[in-house]
Amino acid sequence: MHQWKNDKERKPLLLRGARQVGKTTLVTEFAKEFKHSIQLNLERKSDLEYFQQFDDAKTIVEALFLSKNIAAKEKGNTLLFIDEIQESPEAIALLRYFYEDIPELHVIAAGSLLEHVMKKVKSFPVGRVQYLYVHPLNFEEYLMAKNHAAALEQFNKIPLQAFAQQTLKDLFHEYAIVGGMPEVVHTYLKSSALSDLPKVYESIWATYKDDVEKYASNKTDARVIKHIMNSAHLNLDQRIKFQNFGNSNYKSREVGEAMRNLHDARIIQLIYPTTAVEVPSQPDIKKSPRLQFLDTGLVNYELRIQGEMLALDDLSAAYKGAIIPHLITQELISLNTINYQLPNFWVREKAQASAEVDLVVQHVDKIIPIEIKSGKEGKLKSLHQFVERTNHPFAVRMYAGEFCVEQHQTPQGKKPYLLMNLPYYLGIKLHEYLELFVENYQLEKSS
Repeated sequence: MHQWKNDKERKPLLLRGARQVGKTTLVTEFAKEFKHSIQLNLERKSDLEYFQQFDDAKTIVEALFLSKNIAAKEKGNTLLFIDEIQESPEAIALLRYFYEDIPELHVIAAGSLLEHVMKKVKSFPVGRVQYLYVHPLNFEEYLMAKNHAAALEQFNKIPLQAFAQQTLKDLFHEYAIVGGMPEVVHTYLKSSALSDLPKVYESIWATYKDDVEKYASNKTDARVIKHIMNSAHLNLDQRIKFQNFGNSNYKSREVGEAMRNLHDARIIQLIYPTTAVEVPSQPDIKKSPRLQFLDTGLVNYELRIQGEMLALDDLSAAYKGAIIPHLITQELISLNTINYQLPNFWVREKAQASAEVDLVVQHVDKIIPIEIKSGKEGKLKSLHQFVERTNHPFAVRMYAGEFCVEQHQTPQGKKPYLLMNLPYYLGIKLHEYLELFVENYQLEKSS
């Protein structure tokens, strides 16, 4: 956001993300860097009226400056923040004119459910706004929230020093249990008591469930969405089918439409597999997806497994092995702030057997397979199938152990490959470690 502020060619900045991920708080803090700031919340009638009474950006700004007693010459020193902009398609359409007619004014807008509202905007300002995607806190941001400078310093050293591993693992377990929703993290850091969190989780879920009618196009759609939100967390460990989802009688078309609405709202997203072993990697939307929730902490709460997780030294075992892959996927998504892309997993499906690798990530011209589990190297059957089919020797296992790189060969094809064992708390550093891995390690020639 600081780079955006100083950009002479800046456009209005539109923050996108689910409710309660901290969009408003982020801008409120950023506003302190300006001499003047004007904050509108379009859920308030008095603020919404500016966009109902006037139909051009210049008049709206003049009226706002007059009401806030700000001189017109101060536009370059002022931030205009339009919150809950989804309440006014007219306000969304006007963003282009803030850019074209009042370029010196800093304009930020934020909202949830924007994908639904955009369909109603007759003239969306394509090319006249910049996007910033806001997510729940990732592990690095959690350490910042804790003001744990020493842990941050070690976390950012690549490769990680051995003496720092246990401390970072312990802190990551704390984060993995609590999750990254800002209000939850704030409450936990004040008391360090999990017993203070249920009311916060319940409040967040209640907000999402109250929004159901806004996601839904009809009453049937609303009922299906409610069913999905009440049962989807029980399917975290498996790929899903839309037909009869969650032991219901709902048809594939009904569930698919409801899932897409929740997907657009960023609450529950669909992660599709790819069958590619070489670039380019494309998701196959004809195959069964996995479910990705907005925040792992919310899922832990819904599954009632937080107490169980406290007793585990290796969270790879939590809830049928599904929690850590889900959290690492969440962290990779959190890196997408300028554009929005979801990662993929890999499948090889045939009549008699199937293989599935937890994640695949493109690094330059290679697709790197990533398994997330506690098992020994020899048990990485699906990863071996991927390695035997791709055009490079690099593979990754994320686990509770220490960082190291080993050379192995696949049991069936006897293909030599390099395995980077990466602690699972380094999920958001994955791309940096892949660069280290690919650039600095190579297969040893057999004698």
